[in-house]
Amino acid sequence: MKKIIMVYDQIQAGAGTKDDKLVPLKATKEVIGPAVMMERFLKSNDEKVVACVYCGNGTYLQDPEEIVRKITALVLKLKPDGVLCGPCFNYTDYANMAAHVAASIQEKTDIPAIACMSEENEKTISEFKNVIPIVKCPKKGAVGLNDALENMCKIIGNLAQKKDISDLKDEVCF
Repeated sequence: MKKIIMVYDQIQAGAGTKDDKLVPLKATKEVIGPAVMMERFLKSNDEKVVACVYCGNGTYLQDPEEIVRKITALVLKLKPDGVLCGPCFNYTDYANMAAHVAASIQEKTDIPAIACMSEENEKTISEFKNVIPIVKCPKKGAVGLNDALENMCKIIGNLAQKKDISDLKDEVCF
């Protein structure tokens, strides 16, 4: 069974609304947010969420380097097989946090990490698409979320098994 960590903002974690920006950095072993919808995809890839990490967008923006450092340190401590940052939809600050966290994990560990966001985050996508896999997802409320969640699980599953993802990446990533 491959162990997965999810990284969320306060909205996806169910810890607040878009106005609750200062939710502190927290982690839980409870499966929350989109991970609940992903369980069937995770199970079919022999994957299981072991932790969900989240904070408010404002908390991240107050000290991005510290939040990225702490999440990366937690990942090193828990030693999952992969980290999923997202889905971020069209939330700009969350997409930025997800990309920075995934890039840090890729750079400082041997644990694969990916992000997932919609095309509205073009600045973050152009900055990070050659650094980390960024799975395409719809903007909030649009059709296609289940496909994006399944694609996240496929990509991280293949990366965790050290498989080549070139074709899959061309198909489902930016």
